[in-house]
Amino acid sequence: MKILLTGATGFIGKHFVVQALRQGHEITVITRDKSIVLENDWGNQVAIIEADIERSEITWPDSIAKHDALVHLAWSGLSNYQDSVHLERVLPAHKRFLLTMIETGIKHILITGTCLEYGKQEGQLEESMPIFPDNPPYAQAKNQLRQWLESMQKQFSFSLQWCRLFYMYGSGQNPKSLLSQLERAIENGEPVFNMSGGQQLRDYLPVETVAQYLLKVLEQKDCNGIVNICSGEPITVLTLVKQFINARQSEIELNLGYYPYPDYEAMAFWGDPDKLKQCTRS
Repeated sequence: MKILLTGATGFIGKHFVVQALRQGHEITVITRDKSIVLENDWGNQVAIIEADIERSEITWPDSIAKHDALVHLAWSGLSNYQDSVHLERVLPAHKRFLLTMIETGIKHILITGTCLEYGKQEGQLEESMPIFPDNPPYAQAKNQLRQWLESMQKQFSFSLQWCRLFYMYGSGQNPKSLLSQLERAIENGEPVFNMSGGQQLRDYLPVETVAQYLLKVLEQKDCNGIVNICSGEPITVLTLVKQFINARQSEIELNLGYYPYPDYEAMAFWGDPDKLKQCTRS
């Protein structure tokens, strides 16, 4: 498969590229900075288009239409889900980019959404459920992009796989993420780590597994619509943190309750993995 990829140097993207190349796929990455791609071990194994998809004036090569699928992982502003930039700048830019790709002739699109689209619903979350992405702006923007793409399917012929990501950990994670901060605290020899009460139930997967699932969904062209990328096995944040500390053989103490729980998330939710299992069954 000839894959056109955005977000190749991001947290998920790096792992996706490695696995896709291993499976024999050809990849063209769209990147703002070619030199960042070439810093990776796989940098010389991919074709590169240097372009900023959030700019309005881009001349795309004719070769775009020759790709079998677009995997769209890129999204800026992820360090702050509450920033209005997601709705005001990022969403319009990505609509413009995707419309160009569709008009160019891309027939198969896989895009990552977010579990936050479900809103503050408790329990197991299924793809068919009503959703309430009232907050944060990041979730609103992702949901609006999905709705817009579904409306575009009435005008253009293309398949859409909307992969709702739950929680991930692993190499290349955002330095502001919980486990990245914890690892840094352990490495710095800090005696105490401040965190929330840790009683939130969440759905976590290693980022390598997330990338593997995305690739398997992509390879199943008859798997369309929304797909939860999840484990289906809830775990408390505190348990995850303790497991991480034990794996690092650290004696760092936890200062629980230092931070409040995020007001835009329910206390206990996880994904229903049934559709994912059907889409990735060999």
